[in-house]
Amino acid sequence: MEFLDFLEFKVTDFIDIFLVAVLLYYIYKLVRGTVAINIFIGIVIVWGFWKLTQLLDMKMISSMVGGFMSVGLIALIIVFQQELRQFLLMIGTTNLDKKKFAKRFNFMKQDGFGVVTDVDAILKACDKMAKSKTGAIIVFKKNNSLDTFKATGDKMNLGVNGPILESIFFKNSPLHDGAAIIEGNTITATRVILPISNERAIPLRYGLRHRAAAGITEKTDALALVVSEETGQISYLKGGQFVPFKDLGALSEMLNTELD
Repeated sequence: MEFLDFLEFKVTDFIDIFLVAVLLYYIYKLVRGTVAINIFIGIVIVWGFWKLTQLLDMKMISSMVGGFMSVGLIALIIVFQQELRQFLLMIGTTNLDKKKFAKRFNFMKQDGFGVVTDVDAILKACDKMAKSKTGAIIVFKKNNSLDTFKATGDKMNLGVNGPILESIFFKNSPLHDGAAIIEGNTITATRVILPISNERAIPLRYGLRHRAAAGITEKTDALALVVSEETGQISYLKGGQFVPFKDLGALSEMLNTELD
């Protein structure tokens, strides 16, 4: 029977199903915890219904749903433009360790940027600023260029150490307003203006500093630390998401792993 032709399972069918499953998993992982998750689930349900009508040879309803899916594709690109950007960024940066590749073959060598970031000194400075409730945003460059954002602030060439970071974000300092960007073990820019995230899932208790940190980590693969001026809480952001950590020791391990 033609109806049972789909039971003839081939190796390519298994690969096809596996790739679709991986794609759906990564999309779900990307939109999980955001308002887009409900739209994603709705699309999966409609797509599944469409394929079922095709399988059952229900031509009229299949053509109607198929027309909706094809016309709605442009609308979906508009609705999910931020998520699509993150998805493409994730594909381009997550699965290929460009830093290790560059180090091994001595490509893209830049003075001062190939050294290990002094994460402990940065966290000690953040801890002191947290106790004094001094607001701060620190952005760590990974693979994506941050030159566009650096152009909005003041270019620097300062070695990373605690006193310098504390002086940058001191309330009466002319450099405290904005973010500091760290590349390798060098502070390359201060007073940087970051893009503000429009993500509705960010709790209302977080202000513009946290939304700015979420924005830069949404648009690039950079990491960000935020010290709240109101509560003194230290937040770690990656991929537009707040990453929980037990203590500064655990945070140090995560940052060292990401920046290795």
